Parts: sequence; C-alpha cells; structure tokens
Amino acid sequence: MASNPQSSSTDEFAKLTWRERISYGAGDLAQNLIFGTIGSMLLFYLTTVYGISAAAGATIFLVVRWVNVFWDPWVGAVIDKHDFKSGKYRPYLVYAGVPLTIFSAMLFLPIDAVRGNIAYAFIAYLVTALTYSLVNIPYGALNASLTRDNDEVSTLTTVRMTEANIGNLLVYTFLPLFVQLASPDKQSKDIGFFGLHMNLGDYTSPKAGTAYFTVMAIYMVIGFAMLMFTYFGIHERVLPTKAESDNVKYSDLFAELKRNRPLLILGLFFLIGFTFMFFGNTVWPFYMQYSVGHSEWISSINLIGSIPGIFLVFLWPIVRKRIGKKQFFYIFLTLFIIGTLILYAWSLPAFKDSVALGYIGRFLQQWGITAATGYMWSLVPEVVSYGEYKSKKRVAGIINALMGLFFKIGLALGGIIPGYINAATHFDGTAKTQSAGALMGIQISMIWLPVILAVVAMFIMSRYPLSDNDVKKINLEIDQRKKAGNL
Repeated sequence: MASNPQSSSTDEFAKLTWRERISYGAGDLAQNLIFGTIGSMLLFYLTTVYGISAAAGATIFLVVRWVNVFWDPWVGAVIDKHDFKSGKYRPYLVYAGVPLTIFSAMLFLPIDAVRGNIAYAFIAYLVTALTYSLVNIPYGALNASLTRDNDEVSTLTTVRMTEANIGNLLVYTFLPLFVQLASPDKQSKDIGFFGLHMNLGDYTSPKAGTAYFTVMAIYMVIGFAMLMFTYFGIHERVLPTKAESDNVKYSDLFAELKRNRPLLILGLFFLIGFTFMFFGNTVWPFYMQYSVGHSEWISSINLIGSIPGIFLVFLWPIVRKRIGKKQFFYIFLTLFIIGTLILYAWSLPAFKDSVALGYIGRFLQQWGITAATGYMWSLVPEVVSYGEYKSKKRVAGIINALMGLFFKIGLALGGIIPGYINAATHFDGTAKTQSAGALMGIQISMIWLPVILAVVAMFIMSRYPLSDNDVKKINLEIDQRKKAGNL
C-alpha cells in the first residue's frame, strides 16, 4: 500500500460542497439498503420462511456478534495503519463493497438444499457481517476526515441522516410490501392507505423464499451503486500523518477506552440507543402480524413513520443550536416513548382496527428514534478530535471501529433478545395465531423494554462532558500544533 497522496496543507476546516455532502450521505443510504434489510427482516425470515427455531436464530445473531467484538477493533487498527494510492478510507467502499453485495443476497438463497440448515445460515451471516465491517468502519472514519468545522459536521449529519432515512423508507416501508407483492397465495387486501387495495401474498410461507431473494438482490445492487457514488464524490482532508499511522497499534483500542471519557459515554449511548432501535425493527413485523393483526398495513404505517426522518431532519441543527445537544436527545427520546405507548394502546382489542392510531404512534415513535440515533453520529468526529488532542495520535479508524462495535452489539441485542424472548414464550413461526404468552413476549420486546432503555439512554447522555465550545478549542489547538510541527 502506498502513502496517502493528499497533502497535509489541505484546509482541515473546509466548507463542504453540496455535492460532497450528498455523496457522503449516499453511503448511509447504501448501507441501509444492503445491511439494513438484514437487520429488519432476517430473524423474521429465518423463523418463518427458512424454518429454524427462534432460539436458533437468536443464537446465530449472538455468536456472530461475539466474533465482531474481536474482529472490528482489528479492522479499525488495520485501516488506521495503512493507506492506498486512491485514499485512506475510500478504497474500502469498492474492495469490500463488491463481496458485501453478493454475500448479503446469499443470505436469502431460495433453494431447498439449504432451507432450514442452521450451519448455512450461520456461515452466510458470519461472512456477511465480517465483510460489512470492512465497509462500515472506514465509511464511519470518513465522517471525521472531511472537515474539522463543527457546523459543517452538523450540516453533514443532517444531510447523511436524510439519505439514511430514505434508505429506511425503502427498507422498512417498501421492502415488506415488495416481498408480499412477490410472494405466493395472493389475496386482495386493504393496505390501510386511503382504501387502496393490492394483491399481497403470504410472506411467512416457505414458498416465499424466491420473493425474498429477488427483492433483496435488487436492493443490494442499488446499494452498491450508492457506495460508488460516495467513493467518487468525496475528498479526504483530515488525515493522520505518516508518523501517526506508523505508530498505530492494536493496543490503542484499550488506551482510547481508558483515556477518552467522551468516547466511552458516547459508546454506551450508541449501544443502548441502537439496542432499543433494533428491538423495534426486529419485532415490528411480528407485532403487526400477530399483536395488531394487520400485516397488510405495515407498509402504509411505515410510510407515515418515515416522514420525520426525511422531511423534518432539517430541524435537527436548529433545535440543537437553540436548546443544546443534551436537551436535544432528552426531547426526542421522550417523543419516542410517547409514540411507543400509543402503539401499545393500538394493540388493545378496542383500538387495533384503527389505522389512524397506528399512524400517530409510528410517526411520533420514529420521529423520536431517528432524531436521537441519527444525530448522535455528529458527536463521533468531536470524540475523534478529543482523542487526538489527548494522545497526539489521530486514530479515527479505531474510534469508529469502537463506535461501530457498540452499534453492532446494539443491533445484535436487538435481534438476540427478542429471539430468546420469543423462544421462552413459545412463539411458533408455523402457526397463524400465537398463544397469550407469545403475544406478551412480542409486547415486551416491542413496547416495554424499549421504553425502559430510552430512559437509561437519557441518563447516559446526561454524563457526556464535551460542550460545543470545548470542541472548538480542541480543534483550534490541534490545528496550531500541526502548523507549528508539534505533533
């Protein structure tokens, strides 16, 4: 690998062009299309169409995430230590993006020879998850390499989360609809959207495997195209010097956790936030299918829920400037709790046929969760800068590997715990209706645990130590050090 060709004289406080902001955000859209589909539908697919038990599905998630605990920090150290001719972080989008696209689609391979095979499901998911790290970690490090300007980072976060939530719209709203449209045993159903009827198939049937594979493969290809848009549209500016890169060690992982308190607190917030976010994503198909009893409404409800993450994201930097970063999270996490409780009320016998209640609850819930888990990414570059300030070593790859690890543990717990709760409450993926115990298990995963964890997340954010003024002072001092050659 050759040294990075970009000059250290590049303006590290650069104002980003709109092309660069949109290009970077396309990477979030891509990763939602490629890997978000897995987080949203894999457990549901494995325990219904694929035919393995809820416990087996949850165990696959558990083992793969434990492997990630050791794999991701190593990937972060490798990324920090090496460069390519075409950049430090960007090339991974190409080199790992191609196999990630293929492996993700192979998870849903619709042939009888692998259906119900736990070993195949485990290996396919493991390979996909390890490859995803080779895309996700360098992509996250790119966020801190574009500029040090805190206002630019805030704007960039707004743009990237808008695109990320467009990806969420395609995944959580249209993916179930497309799979049902492609599934067998079609019936005309009211999809809960102004009386519109569509011919929807049974996407819990073992015969729906081809439908899943076809839709997933199309999503993966579009996702890879978005990764290429990111690759060609951005410019790396804030990079470690060659001496800093040469000095990176795997042990920097433990050093950063020890000396970088903002990193530890933000990491815990990531873990808790994404745990209850993925609780909802994992359990939502189960909740709609069995607790509410209107799976045909899932796309229209999700369409309304996607509105805040696309059309109200522009409010994030405005709200943050007016009330501060901590209060921002308090407000939106409270909104998430209110929306979740409305969704609980919707499942009660007297209200479950009211599509309007579903619209309101999902809208408020998703407004809260997309704001809280979206805007937290804007804090990662300041945590990177704080680590650089303390150690005189910029390890954006390692820090993003750690943040990615917290994110993935949250993602895994969001799939593992509901899976084990389903198993403990005797959920039966072959049954059209579930027992009272199984319905209570779905309710615990969808409603009560996320509410409790949202309160815990508020407490964790209350301990975050960096103010905006602190971040500005840190970045200016680092810049002065570099200009003086005092690294």
